Amino acid sequence: MILEAAMLHIKQGMTEAFEDSFKEASPLISSIDGYLGHELQKCLEDDHKYLLLVRWRNLEDHTVGFRESPQYLEWKALLHHYYSPFPVVEHFANIELK
Repeated sequence: MILEAAMLHIKQGMTEAFEDSFKEASPLISSIDGYLGHELQKCLEDDHKYLLLVRWRNLEDHTVGFRESPQYLEWKALLHHYYSPFPVVEHFANIELK
């Protein structure tokens, strides 16, 4: 499993609209093959900052399967105008601790 993580900085005065748009966009990402789940966390110290976590079966399910899909174009239209600056998206793999 791969964990995608993105810190989202939302423009001032747009958090409520962003959350509504995110709810609308969520079925788009969940329809992609290899999608395992996602969550959106709101920062307690900065109410315009969110952490998006998405679990994927493998990296290509995100970078190719989602980002090259028609669903991504809809996701982008619904959400990308809220970000300032545009988020850095990183991917993480679990380390086995014994």
